[in-house]
Amino acid sequence: MSTAHAVEPTLRDQLVMAHVDLVKALAYRLRRRLPAQVEVAELVSAGVLGLIDAASRYQPALGVPFDAFARRRIQGAMLDALRGLDRVPRSIRRMQRQAEEAITRLRQTLGREPEAGEIAADLSITPEQYDQMLDELRVVEMASVRVADDGDSCRLVELAIDPESGPYLQLERRELTRRLAAALTQIPERERQILALSYVEELTLAEIGRVFGIGESRVSQLRTQAVMRLRSILRPSIATVEAH
Repeated sequence: MSTAHAVEPTLRDQLVMAHVDLVKALAYRLRRRLPAQVEVAELVSAGVLGLIDAASRYQPALGVPFDAFARRRIQGAMLDALRGLDRVPRSIRRMQRQAEEAITRLRQTLGREPEAGEIAADLSITPEQYDQMLDELRVVEMASVRVADDGDSCRLVELAIDPESGPYLQLERRELTRRLAAALTQIPERERQILALSYVEELTLAEIGRVFGIGESRVSQLRTQAVMRLRSILRPSIATVEAH
């Protein structure tokens, strides 16, 4: 970038000070979709660095509002921080895959989406242990969350695919989005509504709980179960893509 168009230090500082609240708003908005151990302070710290970078690079002559220009860099800095804080141990990922495989087996055997009790039985655990497993699997969402600029369904694509599957997914995103739309029609209505309220409307767990008359913990469990259903449906398609 030419230094002739760089922001003057004084204007840069003014832009940063005037948009700290934007960082906080984006941090709280993202935090609502993350596990409890991710603190808002971590997101804000990363976001401020993104804001400073945006203010340093901003070119007023281009006519782009600074708010729009900075938003993407702030979000990107927060997501980079999340990827660096990925705390998902291999044991949790193994647990997730076992549950997804159980759902796939039962779907093929029953010819419908299995109920929670049936999934627990296939895994040889009690319903209470299955609920606890869903609570533990919520942490996987931290490693998968993205802020999508090209449509709400892409947010669900990021959750429904394996984050370790590889960069080829970027090339297949359009196809995966199409298959996700089809997969969403197969899961139970309440779980589909919870996904929409959480990742499209961006309601909190408490707000969604009030809609359905259930607690936050139960909403979280149903949301995690819905994501596992989607992943189990999409997994054969993803495996086919990966083979190429």
